[in-house]
Amino acid sequence: MDRMASSMKQVPNPLPKVLSRRGVGSGLEATERESFERTQTISINKAINAQEVAVKEKHARTCILGTHHEKGAHTFWSVVNRLPLSSNAMLCWKFCHVFHKLLRDGHPNVLKDSLRYKNELSDMSRMWGHLSEGYGQLCSIYLKLLKTKMEFHTKNPRFPGNLQMNDRQLDEAGESDVNNFFQLTVEMFDYLECELSLFQTVFSSLDMSRSVSVTAAGQCRLAPLIQVILDCSHLYDYTVKLLFKLHSCLPADTLQGHRDRFMEQFTKLRDLFHRSSNLQYFKRLIQIPQLPENPPNFLRASALSEHISPVVVIPAEASSPDSEPALDKGHLVDVDAARQTLFDDKFDGIFGSSLSSDPFNFDSQNGVSKDGKDHLIEQLYGEIRGLTAQLEKVKAESQRAMLQLKGRVSELEAELAEQKHLGRQATDDCEFLRTELDELKKQREDTEKAQRSLTEIERKAQANEQRYSKLKEKYSELVQNHADLLRKNAEVTKQVSVARQAQAELEREKSELQGALQHVSEQAQRKTQEQQEVLESLKQELVSSRQEVQVLHGSLETSAQSEAKWVTQITALEEERGSLASTAAQREEEMAALRKRLEDTQAKLVVSQESLCQLEKDQRRVLLEGSRKAAERVVQEALDRLEEPTLISCVGSADHLLSKIKCVSSCLDQLEKDQTQYLANPEGLSRLLHSITLLAHLTSDTIAHGSATSLRAPPEPADSLSEACTQCGRETLAFLTSLKDEGSLEKADSTAVRSSLSRIQAIGEELLPRGLDIRQEELGDLVDKEMAATSAAIEAATTRIEEMLSKSRAGDTGVKLEVNERILGSCTCLMQAIQALVAASKDLQREIVDSGRGTASPKEFYAKNSRWTEGLISASKAVGWGATVMVDAADLVVQGKGKFEELMVCSHEIAASTAQLVAASKVKADKDSPNLAQLQQASRGVNQATAGVVASTISGKSQIEESDSMDFSSMTLTQIKRQEMDSQVRVLELENELQKERQKLGELRKKHYELAGVAEGWEEGTEVPTSTLQEAVPEKE
Repeated sequence: MDRMASSMKQVPNPLPKVLSRRGVGSGLEATERESFERTQTISINKAINAQEVAVKEKHARTCILGTHHEKGAHTFWSVVNRLPLSSNAMLCWKFCHVFHKLLRDGHPNVLKDSLRYKNELSDMSRMWGHLSEGYGQLCSIYLKLLKTKMEFHTKNPRFPGNLQMNDRQLDEAGESDVNNFFQLTVEMFDYLECELSLFQTVFSSLDMSRSVSVTAAGQCRLAPLIQVILDCSHLYDYTVKLLFKLHSCLPADTLQGHRDRFMEQFTKLRDLFHRSSNLQYFKRLIQIPQLPENPPNFLRASALSEHISPVVVIPAEASSPDSEPALDKGHLVDVDAARQTLFDDKFDGIFGSSLSSDPFNFDSQNGVSKDGKDHLIEQLYGEIRGLTAQLEKVKAESQRAMLQLKGRVSELEAELAEQKHLGRQATDDCEFLRTELDELKKQREDTEKAQRSLTEIERKAQANEQRYSKLKEKYSELVQNHADLLRKNAEVTKQVSVARQAQAELEREKSELQGALQHVSEQAQRKTQEQQEVLESLKQELVSSRQEVQVLHGSLETSAQSEAKWVTQITALEEERGSLASTAAQREEEMAALRKRLEDTQAKLVVSQESLCQLEKDQRRVLLEGSRKAAERVVQEALDRLEEPTLISCVGSADHLLSKIKCVSSCLDQLEKDQTQYLANPEGLSRLLHSITLLAHLTSDTIAHGSATSLRAPPEPADSLSEACTQCGRETLAFLTSLKDEGSLEKADSTAVRSSLSRIQAIGEELLPRGLDIRQEELGDLVDKEMAATSAAIEAATTRIEEMLSKSRAGDTGVKLEVNERILGSCTCLMQAIQALVAASKDLQREIVDSGRGTASPKEFYAKNSRWTEGLISASKAVGWGATVMVDAADLVVQGKGKFEELMVCSHEIAASTAQLVAASKVKADKDSPNLAQLQQASRGVNQATAGVVASTISGKSQIEESDSMDFSSMTLTQIKRQEMDSQVRVLELENELQKERQKLGELRKKHYELAGVAEGWEEGTEVPTSTLQEAVPEKE
């Protein structure tokens, strides 16, 4: 890939020079524009003509350059729209070829200008698909391929028209997302499938037993495959790389379907490339790569390095091998003539120019001896032989040099072709880069707009963030204040406790001091009393003994000193008592201040708690209101979608609607329970919000399924169901409105909602299919019973037909006996064919049950697949009933009391019933099953037998009518005229009755279809493919 990219850089791009010389856009002058349109019209008409020859490259190239010239495909489509593409297959085939080239190599705007014609191409593809011969199928498949290519490039605009991308661009196309790579791989598989379909269809339309590639008709069909080969090589390469990427990101089991699809396409593509490379037509126009024998192993990541991208090389037109042989032959002739002339000149120079006039040289014989002449002749012969050898050597060297030059020329031509191809790739890459540049400019503008809008959004977000920050700060401040208050409260409480401890200590010290003071006072009083007693004793002793005065006087002085000392101690104790009292008063003041601060803190704490409760209450109210409004919006949207046309394509069923109603009822019960819990404890708000949201979504689903079910119901129940769904939505809205706050939450009542749900449930139960009334465990037994009853009815019908044939042979003769034998014989063949069909159907059903039930029993399998089982039961009943009715009709015809038309209708009806049985049995069967093949063979036998009954009935009717032909020979003119008028009246009456009967038949079939759909649940059962029904339904004409 890198080598190709470097080669592309070395090759100059000639296309911009052409475009610069021609001019671009709307700036063309009128004359130049007219000349351009005339040239384009001529080239397009020459490229797309009715002759069965390949499109010439120069005309297609002119069309491609025209798209680059005007940067679009307006001129191309204006010319093509005037061509009769819908009536001429050859014109349509060549148009597809040219349009494919334009999509690949034309201007990128070709795709945009062509999208408006996509629907016309689809219609034309369907129209040509009805033709099975000639170019009809080819045109249909090619148009489908072009539509797929347009859709692929529309969904993936990063892919250019020629699909040339490198690995980096491929990664950018998937945006490095595994989901995008997964979807891109699926789209590439679809694209490649269309390419391979066209490839195979073209090859199957050619007679490969002869050299069709050298004929003009064969080349006309093979020419578009060059574009297909180019697309397939790129799609195969990208698919391999994407699958390796997916296997590196996803489990292998998830990608099993991708690997199976790749293996199928790989086998087809390898076979088609091999077959194409052997055709002479492709050998001189394109070098087709060969795919490896074994596909890549995606389960081994290292296998990616072994993958080699297939490269398709288109040689230049100048190096066509058709022109080389003539040029080489001419050069060889010229060289031989030149060499012959040189040899003649040397011969004349040696022998002289007069040798031709005197070949034997008689005039000079007299002067030269015979020996000298012989010697001269021999010498000349020797020179001639030397010159001849030298000439042969020169010829050999010249031929060798020419062969070398030819080889070198071939190599240079191949290199030139590769360089031109790389040049075209460089041109395409240049255009792709220009397109990418324009897209990047647009993306830049979009990015600038997005940035401006993002700036505005960021500004709003910043404002919201500022408001949120302020609220958050306020909330944080409140929380902080609350925390501070709690902390201060703790500190105050601690201080109060400390103060109380200090007060207790003061009281204890006070009590101790008081005790000490009292003790001191008691001691002082006791001392005073003692002193007084001593004084009295001393006075008495003074009186009694004068001698001891001096001793008593000394002791008195000692007592006075001690008394003064005690007085001083008492005074200090009194001062200390006063200081303690002042300290206690100060402590009392501090305790009063602390009590006041504690009361203020408690008051602030109460206010903060009240504000927090109010904030939580407001938040709960906002959440409840938001959830309620969202729920109302969901229900209202469901009501608004009731009348939208998108619901017409939806499929609804009554049993699914009933299951939805049960879910809504259980959700209402849960909501009421959550409502009661929320009123008791506001902390349960989350469960209440979840129940409200769940109720809204379940009600919305119920309304949608009810509307879809009403579209498949009869008119009266459908109107009632639609009205009930609307009423349920309105009641739900009213109930949700009552949940807007806590005050109205207590009064909310869901009775009206439950009554509307009950009404919907009643209507849904009426719309239940009758087949659902059967219990699931009885379905298996009922299938066996119905199949046995069908076989018994067919055997009884066969016995009755044999009895009728015996009676007819005994009582009838002539034409009537012949007619009866033919009719009853064909009916017997039909019954035998139906018996074989029923037996094959039983075998196939047994195989389906054995392969699909696993470890379950057959009854459980029938119960699990109830819709399919009910279809089998209905088909079996129809077959048995049809056989009985046909035997009754045949009996009346044999007796001469019935109508031949009744027998024909009965045969058609029984054939349709067997076709229904075949279709019901074929739904779950394996397509490769031998029992299925046997059933289809039996179905074809029933169709042939039905045709035999119809043919024998028509033949017998014609024979009876011929034998009962009227004889008008004995009638008069008046009688004939009267009979003619009566016949005309009878004809008009019969025509009127025929028209009425046809209308009645149409209404009956319509009503039968409606009843069968309701009874058997067609709207939700497995759909039978249209192709299966077409194979099973017999020919009725």
